[in-house]
Order: sequence, then structure tokens, then C-alpha cells
Amino acid sequence: MDWTALWLSMRLAAWTVAILLPVSILMGRFLAYRQFRAKGLVEALVMLPLVLPPTVFGFYLLVAFGRNSPIGDLWQTLFDHQLLFTFEGLVLASVIFNLPFAIQPAQRGFETIPPEVREAAACCGMSPLASLWRVELPLAWPGVMTAMVLTFAHTLGEFGIVLMVGGSIPGETRTIAIAIYDRVQGFDDRGAAIMSAVLVAISLFTIALTYWLSARMGRRLS
Repeated sequence: MDWTALWLSMRLAAWTVAILLPVSILMGRFLAYRQFRAKGLVEALVMLPLVLPPTVFGFYLLVAFGRNSPIGDLWQTLFDHQLLFTFEGLVLASVIFNLPFAIQPAQRGFETIPPEVREAAACCGMSPLASLWRVELPLAWPGVMTAMVLTFAHTLGEFGIVLMVGGSIPGETRTIAIAIYDRVQGFDDRGAAIMSAVLVAISLFTIALTYWLSARMGRRLS
């Protein structure tokens, strides 16, 4: 069992969820409530990572994060090391790749809130921020929670993007999915089976916990 790779995957998933949580709330709320001419295009761009092959998306990220790109050059200037093949590069790639998993469920959660609820909050003198925190977010929380669970579970299993942007550097970019692939390539079926079983157990526990929390919150709000 490669515990270092598992811990790195858990760190990557945790950072991805932490960054995308506020993004999912703000973008999900914006897309749920606002109507504008380019809304369809924005939603299509958000969903693009979901339909593109990971190798294609990884290639574009590889180009975007390279030293000759503005992003890669800025990162090199600020931190004195390249963005590619680093844990920071994996986090940034994972955040971009998981946008559809984070934003769409949150958007659907906010869309279930009747407009009258928000209007009533405004009539009570609540500011938009207070309305979001005290009224809208508790009602949309099942959607937001689903978004975070999907993001976490999907990040744990990421392979193509991780391999192209981070490679397989032990302790730095070698995630559990890469470690399983390496064990299979090395004909270590037992090691691959153990790590796969651990990954399945973590994913099942995370999903079951989400259902339990959602049901408990639903009973509290009803």
C-alpha cells in the first residue's frame, strides 16, 4: 500500500474542495438567478471539462502552465519554480477540471429556491449577503454538499490530467490513481487490488456520509 500517494491524493482533494466551495456557491447562485444573453455560453464553458477527453484538456493545461505561457512565466517570477510537475500545478489543474462537478449541482440547488423566499427576505430588510447566509444557503445546501462530494471523489480518481500536468513524482505529484497504474504496469496485481479497494471504500464512505447529512438536514428544515 502506497500511503504517501494516498495522503497526497487526500491533500489534493481537500485543497480542491476548499477552493471550489466558495466558487460553487457564488457561481451557482449567479447562474441560477441571473438571465443574460451569454448565459448559455458561460454554462457550456463550465461544462466543457466534463465532455473533453482528459488527454485533450491536459494538453491545453500543459501548454497554459508551461514556462513560455503568461501563467507559467508569472508563477516562475513569483515563486522561483515552474508550475508544471508540482503539487501546486496539480491543485490548479484539478480546480479547473472539477468546475462542472462543483458548479452545476450548486446551481441546481439554488434553482429550487422559490423567488418568493428571496423576496420575503428582502422585505424583512436583509441584505443580499445576509439573505444568502441565513436563508438561501441552508435551502440550497444539499446541492452544494453534493457538489463538494462529487468534487472530492472525482479528484481522488483523477488520472489523465494528473499524469499530464504532474507526471509521477513520488511524494510530489504521484497520486493514488497513478500509483495503482504503476503497480499494474509492474504486474503487482495484489498491490493494485489493495489500493483500489481502499479507494473504493473511501469513496463509498464519503457518498454514504453525504446522504446521511442531507437526510438529517432535510428533517431539520422540514
